[in-house]
Amino acid sequence: MPNTLVWDNTGERLYEAGVSKTVLYTQAIGGTYPKGVAWNGVSSITDKPSGAEASPLYADDIKYLNLRSVEEYAATIEAYTYPDEFAECDGSAEIAKGVTIGQQKRKTFGLSYRTAIGNDTDDVSHGYKLHLIYGATASPTEKQHNSLNDSPDVNPFSWDVSTTPVSVAGHNPTASIEIDSTKADPTKLKALEDILYGSDKAEARLPLPDEIAQLMKASGD
Repeated sequence: MPNTLVWDNTGERLYEAGVSKTVLYTQAIGGTYPKGVAWNGVSSITDKPSGAEASPLYADDIKYLNLRSVEEYAATIEAYTYPDEFAECDGSAEIAKGVTIGQQKRKTFGLSYRTAIGNDTDDVSHGYKLHLIYGATASPTEKQHNSLNDSPDVNPFSWDVSTTPVSVAGHNPTASIEIDSTKADPTKLKALEDILYGSDKAEARLPLPDEIAQLMKASGD
């Protein structure tokens, strides 16, 4: 006899929250991301996928099939500051110490950040997800500067980000990866984080999807 479905069991009421441990990786020649730097002050990262739109085809007086367009990944980053290395990604170049000019070529970059996984028993300490982004370029956005007044506030930055996917063996190219700490092997996840955040042995870098797949696969897969 089939099991009856049950909703909202204790410990299964999951949710995601927060954004932390953001790292910027500027792209090098050859498409690698060899050095990461911490990005402080990130207040939000919003995923904005697009595409995958249906184009219906009709034949024999009926809908014959649906063709779907390619899905694309985009995002919006909001932050109170950014690392010096992001200036090139934002279309700036330094022409003298402390002097920058705008409207320059925008450098491609990668990104990693973390969101918390919470539930009804552990709150936000239940686990986390690592989010990795590849082939990103930032579009210019408005930068508002307000007068100081009796209601203190700061001027946040915001960038719209579009991406160019990278290859993945056996799959369509992708510009984004998610790793769930509640499902991934803890030892292999720690090894991946040592790569993403740096260690005593090597600087932080962003590995490409095929390297991540190889690292995270279980023995015998």
